[in-house]
Amino acid sequence: MEKNSKIYVAGHRGMVGSAIVRELLRQGYTNIITRTHSELDLTRQADVEIFFEQEKPDYVFLAAAKVGGIVANQNALADFMYDNIVLEMNVIHAAWKNGCKKLEFLGSSCIYPRLAPQPMKEDCLLTSALEPTNEAYALAKISGLKYCEYLNRQYGTDYISVMPTNLYGPNDNYHPVHSHVLPALIRRFHEAKQSGAESVTCWGDGSPLREFLYVDDLANLCVFLMNNYSGNETVNAGTGKEISIKGLTELVAEVVGYEGKILWDTTRPNGTPRKLLDVSKVAALGWTYRTELKDGIRLAYEDFLHNPIRAER
Repeated sequence: MEKNSKIYVAGHRGMVGSAIVRELLRQGYTNIITRTHSELDLTRQADVEIFFEQEKPDYVFLAAAKVGGIVANQNALADFMYDNIVLEMNVIHAAWKNGCKKLEFLGSSCIYPRLAPQPMKEDCLLTSALEPTNEAYALAKISGLKYCEYLNRQYGTDYISVMPTNLYGPNDNYHPVHSHVLPALIRRFHEAKQSGAESVTCWGDGSPLREFLYVDDLANLCVFLMNNYSGNETVNAGTGKEISIKGLTELVAEVVGYEGKILWDTTRPNGTPRKLLDVSKVAALGWTYRTELKDGIRLAYEDFLHNPIRAER
């Protein structure tokens, strides 16, 4: 990308999209295009096509998505599948029709099988069954990355896909029901500390292993890949390190300053037993993450404290 290339960041108000905008500005890119949902509903095909015809972006970062944790995914399976597939197809197809030089599609590590060999390599995609609790979202993301692959094979486009591990950081969603595990824990321990609660009860038994990547590190990788990678196979984005959910809750409680008991409700689902990405591909390209988990949680907690409006979403 040239510094004055016209770059469209879809989903710029979300956690990933806003981090990509920050990283582009930090690196001196000057021609960034954004649209809010009220200005452009990406699920409306005609509106998306008009936007691309008028703006003709050279590069597209597709970070827009309908996202949520286990509860949200389980309660709105149809919505998660429909909204994500429609907006992905609209943006990718319009980019192709209007001669976009390169598009980067942002997915999720939930695309990989529930019991995939660990750490999960990119080529384990579609080798066995998905995790049932987020199957609809995973199928939507698989559709998006496959559409990019098929356009490359049929029309010679240069569209790439990036599959991040669990993300956290500025502009996260701290909703008590619809958030992911780390921001949910930040909010719960903060509120327990404020109220003087003697205990906090968490879902499952704390045994699942998870990997977490600070969102600004992901944004740095996204810009790096846009400039340094082309290929049909998706690229994993992670740290290559994992922590148990029990260990994570203890770490968040420490950072927040909550000193009560942590209890476990084993009637609640654990989700996938283990999710660790193989990040050897990005390592071979010369990239590695920068933010250690405890430092990142401190930064995320500061973001939570200074953004009360978002904390109430």
